[in-house]
Amino acid sequence: MARLPSLDLLRGFVAVGRRMSITLAAQDLFLTQSAVSRQVAALEAALGVALLVRRHRAVEFTPAGRQLFEVADAALDDVGRCVRALRQREAQRPVTITASVGVTGLWLLPRLSTLQVALPDIDVRLSADNRLNDLRAEDIDLAIRYCRAEDAPPGAVRLFGETIAPVAHPALGLRKLGSARALRELRLLDLDDAIHPQLRWQAWLDARGWSAAAHAGFSRFNQYDQAIQAALAGQGVALGRLELLRAQLEGGLLRVVEAPASPAPLSHAYWLLQASDPPAQARPAVRRVADWIRSQAAG
Repeated sequence: MARLPSLDLLRGFVAVGRRMSITLAAQDLFLTQSAVSRQVAALEAALGVALLVRRHRAVEFTPAGRQLFEVADAALDDVGRCVRALRQREAQRPVTITASVGVTGLWLLPRLSTLQVALPDIDVRLSADNRLNDLRAEDIDLAIRYCRAEDAPPGAVRLFGETIAPVAHPALGLRKLGSARALRELRLLDLDDAIHPQLRWQAWLDARGWSAAAHAGFSRFNQYDQAIQAALAGQGVALGRLELLRAQLEGGLLRVVEAPASPAPLSHAYWLLQASDPPAQARPAVRRVADWIRSQAAG
């Protein structure tokens, strides 16, 4: 075993041999062209024999390269089939969905019972995480991302946009914020998030020319669902992301407070990502859950 070359070097060489192109092999391996070239060169150095003849925009096998490719290609195919068999225990594998803490708590969790009724044969695992996870490395099937269209990863499917408006518990009796003076006795429930200033009260006030408006103070939270929980408890007024709060609004737990509209449209939206590329190659259970998420978003 100690005398065998590195599996990474063999994999790079086989990828080149299957495509007869270093450029296409690099795309298959999600590596740079120079990285694949270095792998092949390192394998040649380890074996002490040339494996490829490099020509302009093309490569050819040497006799030694052809011999090694035929054996290594078959061996890696066998390993690949074994690995796939180990991973395809679909019945025991839940479909893992990741989203931010706020999206998980306010949009996914209220719909979980609907999912269980619609897909009773599929186990689902929710991963609430504000990090941008590496879906493949962390074995995550689906992700809901919140970003601008230009920042959405390739293959992302737009679920819905965003509407932001003040929301409060009906017990506060607050129906309208017609001017800056209406804020004087209100406590503002704010999200402490420097990455998304559009979700903070100061940006909302600035956009309406109310930057210096007097109010009863801020209560700040580092998670969006905490701010909403405070609003549900009647502790102040929050900036509601209305698409996430449909259940609370329709149930009368929160009320949209009428206020001047934003002078500029919001650029952020919610996007669905799949780890499988293309998505059609995903496990059937993953495709069914993805279809369910899209149907819920369309509603």
